[in-house]
Amino acid sequence: MRGEPSCPKCGGRVRAPGLFADTWQCDVHGTVHPVQPVIPPSVEALGVVVHRTQVPVWMPWPLPIGWLFTGVASAGDDRSGGRGSVVACSGPGPLGGMGEMILVAEELGVGLGARYAGIDGPDPGSYMNVEKPPQAKVLAAGRPTPLWHVSGTPDDRAVFAGEALGMWLWAVMWPEQSGLLMYDELVLTDLRDAGAELELVPCGALSPRLLEP
Repeated sequence: MRGEPSCPKCGGRVRAPGLFADTWQCDVHGTVHPVQPVIPPSVEALGVVVHRTQVPVWMPWPLPIGWLFTGVASAGDDRSGGRGSVVACSGPGPLGGMGEMILVAEELGVGLGARYAGIDGPDPGSYMNVEKPPQAKVLAAGRPTPLWHVSGTPDDRAVFAGEALGMWLWAVMWPEQSGLLMYDELVLTDLRDAGAELELVPCGALSPRLLEP
């Protein structure tokens, strides 16, 4: 995902709109909203995504103690605006060691969250049992938001998904034990509403999970 736009579903190369198609095209997945190249985390990079997106840009705020913002990515182009957003954060895991979290907000069918979750997707519906009570809850933009465990994911991560502000919300955590963070009722802020507080976000090194989930 570094250097040039890529497919949100597989990370493969995409073709820009041209004579034969007015949308971005992946050879495998057809029409897609391209993921823009990932750049090192900074308040400026975060601001670019926040100002062009059409979907929420979620971040735990305040961040858990010792955690840092470690990257941002978006799916979409200048014409469509951002149709999916990804925010990475890293810090001390609840059981020791380092934990990593990726939060994805996206429109139906974009497929970015499923890629980080490690499932076929593009949406989590068939991997969640919403007839059972939710396994986690977060406060997203001030609203209690239930999240369900996503099944069928690789053993190295914990994945939860639900709906917030009319969009899919995915939470993907490495290692799997870091999923315990989701039982603490995290407070998620849509950074589009953060205003001047955006300048206060502490930045760390770029998370490799953004590049190779």
